[in-house]
Amino acid sequence: QVQLVESGGGLVQPGGSLRLSCAASGFAFGTYRLSWYRQPPGKERELVAGISSSHVGGITNYAASVQGRFTISKDNAKNTVYLQMNSLRPEDTAVYYCYAVNVWSKDAYWGQGTQVTVSS
Repeated sequence: QVQLVESGGGLVQPGGSLRLSCAASGFAFGTYRLSWYRQPPGKERELVAGISSSHVGGITNYAASVQGRFTISKDNAKNTVYLQMNSLRPEDTAVYYCYAVNVWSKDAYWGQGTQVTVSS
């Protein structure tokens, strides 16, 4: 059974930090591209950050709005992908989702989401 379980969300003041985790099971974690998306209230879901599979070097990419503030990383031994979020802003408020896709088979999975609220 495939599972992506996010954790680490919560309420934080502007300028603060949070680290999101996404624990994966039920598929070959190391062969999947992993990403974090977010969906702000009343808006479309958007890509935040991604990291390619280890087979192609674990290359990262970021949305312009989070470049320099957020860092995506993964631990293949723990089947977990992380999103370190620093210098948080109110506009970072959203539900954050973990996403995994196999670039060859196109098998894809979403987590259930975790709420991040940035407010004073």
